[in-house]
Amino acid sequence: MSDPSIRHALPADIDAVLAFWSVAAEGTSVSDDHAGVARLIDRDPEALLLAELDGVLAGTVIAGFDGWRCSVYRLAVHPGHRRRGISRALLAAAEERFAALGGRRVDAMVLVRNERAHHAWSAAGYRPQEEWRRWVKPLTG
Repeated sequence: MSDPSIRHALPADIDAVLAFWSVAAEGTSVSDDHAGVARLIDRDPEALLLAELDGVLAGTVIAGFDGWRCSVYRLAVHPGHRRRGISRALLAAAEERFAALGGRRVDAMVLVRNERAHHAWSAAGYRPQEEWRRWVKPLTG
């Protein structure tokens, strides 16, 4: 198998990314729609990274940096392509991006129930930080 090619998502990729997440990602977010992904790409064109194998979308990660924190979201690999180094390649690309921007620590959002993901994150050198709990409040518009 060839190594995945990693590139930044373009506006033309949005529908394919949303369809991909419906198959490959665990859970959904209020921003998982065309408008939400379009805002992400418009605000930070280098944040949404895509992994492709022979031109086919095989994985995604959002590598967001706000100038203070490095945050990783939506690390997802197609079920038919898992355990082939795609998440490792995506995380390496995200970490390179963060280092170039001056980031010093990466925070990753990982569902508690997603045990398979826990193994992948651990293998990549990430550890849970049990003393923190995520608090959320949806904004109505």
